[in-house]
Amino acid sequence: MITHFTNSRKKRHARIRAKISGTSKSPRVSIFRSNKYLYVQFIDDVVGKTLFGVNDKNTKLSAKNRLDRAKELGLICAKLAKEKKIDVVVFDRSGYSYHGRIKAIAEGLREGGIKV
Repeated sequence: MITHFTNSRKKRHARIRAKISGTSKSPRVSIFRSNKYLYVQFIDDVVGKTLFGVNDKNTKLSAKNRLDRAKELGLICAKLAKEKKIDVVVFDRSGYSYHGRIKAIAEGLREGGIKV
């Protein structure tokens, strides 16, 4: 069942995507938030290719609550990005509000040395 919230988020996401895109030097960091898990992808929109993706479903995280898990996921993403020589990214919050787990991912990326 599609709710009003889902439709509103998809409209916001479409507006955001019309304005931002990523390159190989500064890829777009796209986030999807389900009720249980977080999915983060680094995307080169020029080529139309996903450089890499990480989620907290298949990643061993030590944090117990969801907010700390999101921050730890951001740190893991930053480490992987540094290995691929990525220092600057374009942050795509996918229509979600910038608070809670979405904000924690961005903070984790910043702490890991990525300019968001």
